[in-house]
Amino acid sequence: MPIHPTAIIDPAATIAPSADIGPNVVIDGPATIGDHVHIIATSYISGPTTIEPRCTIHPFTVIGNVPQDLAFEGGESFCTIGEESVIREFVSIHRGTAPGSSTTIGRRCYLMANSHVAHNCSLGDDVKLANCASLAGHTTVGSGAFFSAHCGVHQFCRIGTLAMIGGITKIVQDVPPYFLIDGNPARCRGINTVGLRRAGFSPQTIAEIKAAHRLLYRSSLARTDALHAMREQLFSPQARELIRFLEQPTKRGIVGAANHRPEP
Repeated sequence: MPIHPTAIIDPAATIAPSADIGPNVVIDGPATIGDHVHIIATSYISGPTTIEPRCTIHPFTVIGNVPQDLAFEGGESFCTIGEESVIREFVSIHRGTAPGSSTTIGRRCYLMANSHVAHNCSLGDDVKLANCASLAGHTTVGSGAFFSAHCGVHQFCRIGTLAMIGGITKIVQDVPPYFLIDGNPARCRGINTVGLRRAGFSPQTIAEIKAAHRLLYRSSLARTDALHAMREQLFSPQARELIRFLEQPTKRGIVGAANHRPEP
């Protein structure tokens, strides 16, 4: 187990024999470091945190520290980084606020320099945050979503599967799956065509997602009527996922849907 002699490892930590711990790394508390994890110099890991196998943690990261939340009262909460994820320089990921709660990063996520994931966020697999993107507490992110540089997401927002968020965008409402969101205030600009093609979606599926976009954002229909039309006309699994997303309760409303107000 290559642990640099300047690393400081809490006796409560569990380190896999194949993990590589660099110079001046601090592992504080009951952290669990999985097989073939590479933690590069000067990173700070605070338990209870689990870093699953084959992750790479770059310098000056802070993972699992106490949340920036005035409601935090010091109870035990958790942070998990999914396998094969890459955490770049100066990223901060905080553990949950309420006792027993958790912040979760999915598998193969890529968090670029200076991005931030706050307490109680949940990220699916293959999510990417570009430089300085920030997710406030209790944000939920579907798999494959992409956040461009310097965008910010309000707490309790939901971001759908394969959504694309443009640079310096201010997100204060839920973003449906597969759509492209940009601007301040944020508006839906279309569908994430490039992301859908890269994900291997068929032309028929992409056509259905385009039809859903037209009904929701380009027609004169109220959102309830647009949803009814989508149920009647669209049948691909991806379109049905989009419909389910729009049917679920929301604390913030749906981005760009002028006829829908956030719940009180």
